[in-house]
Amino acid sequence: MKNTVIFDLDGTLLNTLEDLMDAVNFAMRGCSFPERSLEEIRRFVGNGVRVLIRRAVPENTSEEDYEKAYSLFREYYKENMEVHTRPYDGIDELLSNLKKAGIKTAIVTNKADFAAIPLCRRMFPSVEVVIGTSETVVPKPDPCGVYKALEILGSKKEEAFYVGDSEVDAQTAFNSGLDLISVLWGFRTKEELEKTGLSRFVSDTKELEEVIIESSKLS
Repeated sequence: MKNTVIFDLDGTLLNTLEDLMDAVNFAMRGCSFPERSLEEIRRFVGNGVRVLIRRAVPENTSEEDYEKAYSLFREYYKENMEVHTRPYDGIDELLSNLKKAGIKTAIVTNKADFAAIPLCRRMFPSVEVVIGTSETVVPKPDPCGVYKALEILGSKKEEAFYVGDSEVDAQTAFNSGLDLISVLWGFRTKEELEKTGLSRFVSDTKELEEVIIESSKLS
């Protein structure tokens, strides 16, 4: 029986692409680097902010310029991370219905905790645990964030789903021993996910809710 769901954030609960692109391009302009398109940002995200910036700067960028770009990104994103960012359709209702059904919820994300925690506290106050990357939590697909969330919730890995939208989430679920549900409204296409060997998908939040609720009733 499942009684817990651990969610990814970007591309799963929140559409954050435009605000990430604006912050990246603020950093690129500040370093006199070429700006990046929304499609490029979509391909670059998934492994945390530092990797995002590493992928966005030109090849052979010096460490000094990379660090400058990273600092500029953080400076801008802290103040502008909710300009375009919104929950995907049906997410608020999904979280509300899971809470009513007694399902415990957490968010484990590669978004840095300086952004993840305030965003989630404002947009998803019913979610019990939010874990972003920090000096003590390394990025996914390392399972440490998932294990920390399970410990706080008092749940076993056999009782939990991991819900995400990317190949990073698939590897995270595998590494942590959780059953995976991949959503198709996020930052990766079905074709991209299928190339990684995934075969279990949901296309909307109603379908996701049905899978979770039905699993919670099984003994």
